Amino acid sequence: MAHLAHYKEAHPVPFVITHWINLIAMILLVFTGFYIHFPFFEGWMGVARGVHVFCGFTLFLNCLLRIILAFVVKSAAHAGCRKVEPDYKSFLPQRDNRHQFGAWIKYYLFVKKEHPLGAKFGVLQKISYLIVPLLITIVFITGLCLWGVTYELAPFAALNELVGGLMIMRIIHYYLMWVFILFTFVHVYLATIGGLGPAKLMFLHKESGGLVYDPECCNIVGEDCMDEEDKKSKKD
Repeated sequence: MAHLAHYKEAHPVPFVITHWINLIAMILLVFTGFYIHFPFFEGWMGVARGVHVFCGFTLFLNCLLRIILAFVVKSAAHAGCRKVEPDYKSFLPQRDNRHQFGAWIKYYLFVKKEHPLGAKFGVLQKISYLIVPLLITIVFITGLCLWGVTYELAPFAALNELVGGLMIMRIIHYYLMWVFILFTFVHVYLATIGGLGPAKLMFLHKESGGLVYDPECCNIVGEDCMDEEDKKSKKD
């Protein structure tokens, strides 16, 4: 068994809930965004715009909530470990993985077979997760620049004028959606390349066995076979 164990402490229930909200909101935003840009059937433009605006606010507010929770809720900052600490530390360089950038690149490109062990998130995951709140904020602001209720307000009108008008802002907003679509594929790849344990934990809150990691000594200290599949793998 070459992967680390995945425990519930890594993704407490509040983070599972905010992740589900993000997923649903982004799916609806992409669908309604495509419809607003290319109405592929008639009679739903009003509904599509309403859902789009609602999900836009939901995604932005949920992002703010997730940032606040990172300083309030404790989680395991290391895979294969139940020791919890303030969640924001998971997104910062850690003693046992700040030197692993090259190793993660090689692993993701299938040059290196061994999964780098240590922190809950790989180096590239940390970088992408830190960029996402900024992207969500930018998309939200460009959306307000286009929304009929707010586009004439001074700050948003100034931004529209700065980029060259509503049409240019609409194009910017549209292509930022493609950035999120690309991020989603990259996110799924980064999160599951080492196995489906993280996905089971995040979506079903189901733990999976694996190697047990001690952050104090930065090393593997055992193995946790918590289900029949794991026990069979160990025997094999």
